[in-house]
Amino acid sequence: MSEQQDTVAYKVVVNHEEQYSIWPADRENALGWKDAGKQGSKDECLAYIKEVWTDMRPLSLRQKMARA
Repeated sequence: MSEQQDTVAYKVVVNHEEQYSIWPADRENALGWKDAGKQGSKDECLAYIKEVWTDMRPLSLRQKMARA
C-alpha cells in the first residue's frame, strides 16, 4: 500500500486555554476553537505551532501558578 501525499490545506487553531491544533482549512472550526492566523501545509502548520506554543501548560494553570 503506497502512502498518498497529504495535499490538504490546514489552518492552526487555538482554544480558550491557548492550546494549539491543526484543522482542515476548508472546514468550520470545532466548537471552542478559533483561527490562530496561520494556514499552509501540515508541516508548515506544525512548525508554526512548535515555534509559538512554548509553554504546554493550559492558560488557567499558568495563571494559577503565577498567583501562587
